[in-house]
Amino acid sequence: MQPSQGDVPVPESAERIRLAVQLRSRTDYRFDFWTALGWTAVTLGLYAFYILYRLVRRSRDHNLRRLEFLDAAATFAWEEAQLRGAAEELRPYFERIGAGLESMRRACREFRDPVIWLLLSLVSFGLTGMVAAVLLNRDLIDHDRSEASIEADLAFAFARLDHPLGTPLDPDRSVGRHNAAGRITATLLSLGIYAFWWGRDLMVEGNDHFTINRVYEDDVSAAVQDLLAS
Repeated sequence: MQPSQGDVPVPESAERIRLAVQLRSRTDYRFDFWTALGWTAVTLGLYAFYILYRLVRRSRDHNLRRLEFLDAAATFAWEEAQLRGAAEELRPYFERIGAGLESMRRACREFRDPVIWLLLSLVSFGLTGMVAAVLLNRDLIDHDRSEASIEADLAFAFARLDHPLGTPLDPDRSVGRHNAAGRITATLLSLGIYAFWWGRDLMVEGNDHFTINRVYEDDVSAAVQDLLAS
């Protein structure tokens, strides 16, 4: 806990929000497909293994960071609701948020070690990478679904606290589920060439997801600062 202006203590939850936002540059790695493709060509395909490592790593690290951010934001909003006498009214929303956070915690405990997946892909000459690609897509879908529900309830809570978030939530933002069997077949029949397009989809979907998250996190951070100042 650090002091703010005027030596007024900053709630621990607000500080956790600030730190989680600061970590974006380390966890929300944004791929450039053409740069990655160029390095893959220069290294005769070896760079593709590094791409797989980074894809798995950014999924794991981003999910952990988002769990911390949303948990801290929910804690802060609940504390404010108690201070402003709105806790009982908002309790059902926070109960749903708690269930969503627990779902995210369970997902973060699943086996997604990037080093292990890299080694498995190396010894299988890239075949295990297709399994990782399927899991990355499904992880993003599950993660996005859980956090979208939490974000909606948090947005309602902040609005009830007279600090509505600036950007409305997009109900059509969900990530599409890949046709795993079709993509694996296309990769095998094309002797691996289709894997580049598959990897491109994973990169872009993650990049777009981070853009949406950034807007929401900035809105929450602004609302938190306004509430602290009021």
